[in-house]
Amino acid sequence: MYKYTICFIQRGDQILLLNREKAPWMGNWNGVGGKIEPGEVLIESIQREITEETGIPSEDYEIRDIGEMIWFVNEEYLGGMHLFFAKLPDDYDYPTPRAMEEGILDFKQCDWIFDQENTGVVSYLSYIFQHVQNDSERIKITTKYHGTTLLHISHESL
Repeated sequence: MYKYTICFIQRGDQILLLNREKAPWMGNWNGVGGKIEPGEVLIESIQREITEETGIPSEDYEIRDIGEMIWFVNEEYLGGMHLFFAKLPDDYDYPTPRAMEEGILDFKQCDWIFDQENTGVVSYLSYIFQHVQNDSERIKITTKYHGTTLLHISHESL
């Protein structure tokens, strides 16, 4: 089991993203998540993180384990994280933007997120959505970076 989780929360054609104030991915839009606490069950960990970072209670969304992602930087294995996808009702009332301790939360339109010219989102985000959003199969994504530049990304079924 990896020690990190991340979740992408969808409402209609928008995704709730966090513009991070700290490394890693400082200044980039990413999902919400964090560390798994000792003795904590995986699903409880991501639900706790969602509530801590957004205030959205677990009964307000459907959540799905979509797999895991590992990363290599400069050919060194640096670990991985568990990936989740949560769906809010299309009419869910959650005004954004919202400032919080880790950065700014905002719902972003999917077209904006996945635009090829958009350099403000984490480099793996569109790949995740392209391969898992409408599929019930869990996957393992492997990323290879040189510094912060994504060199390669691929996946396999779990």
